[in-house]
Formats: sequence, structure tokens, C-alpha cells
Amino acid sequence: MRFGMFIPQGWRLDLTGIPPAEQWSVMSSLAATAEDTGWDSIWVYDHFHTVPAPTDEATHEAWSLVSAFAATTSRVDIGQMCTAMSYRNPMYLAKVAATADLISGGRVQMGIGGGWYEHEWRAYGYGFPSAGVRLARLDEGVQIMKQAWETGRATFDGKHYQVDDAICAPQPTAGRIPLWIAGGGEKKTLRIAAQYADYTNFDGTPDGFAHKSSVLQQHCTDLGRDYDAIVRSANYNVILGESDAEVERQLVALEERLASFVDPAAAKATMGAFRGMPAVGTPAQVVDNLSALADAGMSYGIFYFPDIAHDRSSVELFTREVMPALRAK
Repeated sequence: MRFGMFIPQGWRLDLTGIPPAEQWSVMSSLAATAEDTGWDSIWVYDHFHTVPAPTDEATHEAWSLVSAFAATTSRVDIGQMCTAMSYRNPMYLAKVAATADLISGGRVQMGIGGGWYEHEWRAYGYGFPSAGVRLARLDEGVQIMKQAWETGRATFDGKHYQVDDAICAPQPTAGRIPLWIAGGGEKKTLRIAAQYADYTNFDGTPDGFAHKSSVLQQHCTDLGRDYDAIVRSANYNVILGESDAEVERQLVALEERLASFVDPAAAKATMGAFRGMPAVGTPAQVVDNLSALADAGMSYGIFYFPDIAHDRSSVELFTREVMPALRAK
């Protein structure tokens, strides 16, 4: 199994209490820690407004951070989970990604999806088209980006996007950037993934992962794509403690902290993404949970630690006791 670490950027209210002028220092320090302690990649989210509700707390922009990390790290891969296709023209996005990739020496990963956070869509003037339109844009945009990276130019006349001999020079370091198609929509998203993805990213619970994998496999069969050529990944929220009591203490503390910024009901609802999930528990429990998922084909986990901007003990425990046990999986 390979391991990615989400760097706190404010979207999940994980930089609160740190003055905005000091937040980059925290983020860059954590990126350096990930690099120095054996993580394979670092990740950010592509969002503009905080969750579980919009607030005035800082949310740093994803591709600005990707370029900054590209210049200040030397080994880890750098991705976004995931870029919303409709937030940027796909040819422009191809150019941005190619530039960041060159700065990094070929370490950028393109996480891409249809987008979902309606509040920020409307607030930024993008409207909020139907899921069908968002996914059609995803399909067309991926085709444009692949053509731009692989040939240096793109011409495409689609329903949603048109480019006419658009130049992408210089091209990415390796002539392409790995595509992570994120989302579990079974009719469209996973079909797009089967057609174009190097990596997928979907439901990481045992039943959900098994089901989405089977749907992806069927799409691969239908399209004549080698299913085993696609790396299947999932995202995991981490609450890690030496005992069940310590895990519970952290869960309660997280809910209380969130409730100081958003409605308590929204904070409580957020905890459903933590309680009972595979990466919440003691190190032995998390290793058992993730080992079973690795046996089912999940070979790349991307992990979010809600507290690491303020307290690194959980990520240190994970790095020390969980990662080594799963590396051979």
C-alpha cells in the first residue's frame, strides 16, 4: 500500500486559531514532515468555502498550493483530491498543471472530478448545472487535457468546451500527468474512469469499495480496458489513539471544536464520516481494517488528520505503527 497525506488548508476548519499570515508556514512544515518520514504523496482539496458550512475562515486555493509545494519539496508526489473540472477552463488547467509539474520535476498528480459543493459554485458565479452536465464537462475536459499534455496541442469541438490548436508548451516532464478520476457515480463517473484513469478514488468502506470496484471492472470489460492497470485508491479520515478511551476523547474534542464555528447539528453530522470508519481506532484496529481493504484491492490510501496543524501526535503514531505494517500489502 502507498500513502498520501492531506495537508490542512482550512477547508475543513483545520487551520482555525492560526493567523492567516502564519498558515503557509504550518502547511509547508507539514509537507516537509511528510517528505522526511516516508509518505508517498501530499494532497489538498479544491474548494473555496469551508465545510460543514461556509464561514469566514481561510480556505487556501488548491493549485496555488500545488505550485508552492512543487517548489518547496523534492520527493513526494503532489495532488488535489479533487479538482472540479468546471472551476477552470480545461485547456487553462492543463497549462497550469504542466507548469506546476515542471516546477516539481514531474511529481504532480491530476485529481479531477465533476464537483459537488453547490454553495461555492453559486457564490463564485458558476451556477450549478445538473450532474449530467458536470460529468459531461469532466469527460470533455479530460480529453482536452490528455491531448494537450501528450501532443503539446489540443483541438476539440465538444458540446461544452472548444479549443482550436491550443498550445501547451512546455509539456509536462514525462509528456503526461497521471489522472486520478474521483467519484463513485456508477453510470458515468466510473465509466469515465474506466476509459481514461490511471487511478480511481471512491468509497473506502469495505462494502462500498467492493461494490464500486465491481462496477469499474464491468466498465473496463465493456470498454476493453485492462482493469488491473487502474490503481484503486480511497480517502480516510483518521482518529488514532493508543486506547479506545483516547480515540473517544479525540472524537468528542473534534465535534466540540467544529461546533464552535458552525451549527452544532452540522458538527454532529460531520462525525458520521469518522465514527465507525476504517481509519478510526487504535493502531492495531486501523491496521486490521486497512489490511482487509488492501486484500480487496485498495492499494493507495490518502489520509486526513483533522488535528495536525495543532498537534502532530496522531500522524506520528500513524507513521510509526500503521504505515510499516501495511507497506507490504
